[in-house]
Amino acid sequence: MTTINLKNALQQHLQSLQWSAMSELSQEGELDFDFADLEQQAPNGPSAKLSAEQPSSSPSQPQTGDAIVQSSLSPAAAIGDTKPRTPDSPPIAANNAAHRPVLRSGDYGDPIVEAGDRRRALATIASEVAGCQRCPELCSNRTQTVFGAGPADAKIVFLGEGPGANEDQCGEPFVGAAGQLLNKILTASKLQRDQIYILNVVKCRPLGNRTPAGEEIENCWGYLERQLEIIQPTHIVCLGSVAAKSLLDTKSSLGKLRKQFHQYRGSKVVATYHPAYLLRTPDAKKFVWEDMKMLMNDLGVQL
Repeated sequence: MTTINLKNALQQHLQSLQWSAMSELSQEGELDFDFADLEQQAPNGPSAKLSAEQPSSSPSQPQTGDAIVQSSLSPAAAIGDTKPRTPDSPPIAANNAAHRPVLRSGDYGDPIVEAGDRRRALATIASEVAGCQRCPELCSNRTQTVFGAGPADAKIVFLGEGPGANEDQCGEPFVGAAGQLLNKILTASKLQRDQIYILNVVKCRPLGNRTPAGEEIENCWGYLERQLEIIQPTHIVCLGSVAAKSLLDTKSSLGKLRKQFHQYRGSKVVATYHPAYLLRTPDAKKFVWEDMKMLMNDLGVQL
């Protein structure tokens, strides 16, 4: 075995052990900690006016609906008009296989007006993803692809890293221990899961839940861009370093990216910690709470 292969094998083994430890913690009650204490400290602010049709219950298909966040936003907040990133922004994170075209400087194209047309457009991409064979290792070991879930015209998108074992089995993102914690974060933030769209940077589970390789991110990137082009969210929440660095095309640490809005085309971007990290580091939940308060305040909802 070459040195490179041995290193990769060791990394996968360590990540597998780490995931097992996280699962044990959740089974022993570690998952019981939530944001209720922080929520109780927050004043009762105005809630966003939300209306939604229930998404499809089929886990193997993209769950889309006609939900629209109808909060009383200012025109500026509605379109996410922050300054675009400068041309000298840092390049994408390490392990980049091939630099993709930069689409961050301009707004999205003309939106698809009819919600039904948006759902059909997403379904077309989901069908392409289901048949994708670009990453031999990921494709040969997956149970199924995990495209995304939520309303096709959601105003808020949550972007994760990649599917885990539970997601690989049922075909829906964030359904395991990290997904349960994400649900608690949403509830504390006066959001409901069927009001947001959730997706990952890569659509297939990396073995041992390892970090996706740069080439794998590049192979999946076009699908992600097309999803966002259809949804055209006002806000994107990047969960974890991989999501934030990939979307913002930067090498900056997550700590430096937090506590400020970034720009991806027509969307304001918030970078925060992944729920899986909070399972290992419960003290970090206060930082996620700060980021969620910043997000919701921009949407006109005080936490």
